Amino acid sequence: MSILEDAERLLEQMSKAEKASLFRSLAQDLGEAFPGIESTPGVCGAAACIVRTRIPVWVLEEWRRLGATEAELLQWYPTLRAQDLATAWAYVRSHATEIDREIQENEAA
Repeated sequence: MSILEDAERLLEQMSKAEKASLFRSLAQDLGEAFPGIESTPGVCGAAACIVRTRIPVWVLEEWRRLGATEAELLQWYPTLRAQDLATAWAYVRSHATEIDREIQENEAA
């Protein structure tokens, strides 16, 4: 039996209040998700990267802070799409402390 099948079986046994509580937990957990961004241990120091690439979000943000335009970033990184940049900027807004730390660590290296 798969985990999903187990979960569906458990849902049948739960009260509406328990389901509502679970739903709130899931919504909160998924609210932290950024489709198109992934962190993989052993890849780019486990930094958040654009999927399909090894381009860390902090690198794109650093370029943006240095004055690079989105058009320039898309030209410099031909595997990127405009949607990737939109997702990266949303990630930066949500994880500002992490991104700032990664930029500072890179500058110190």
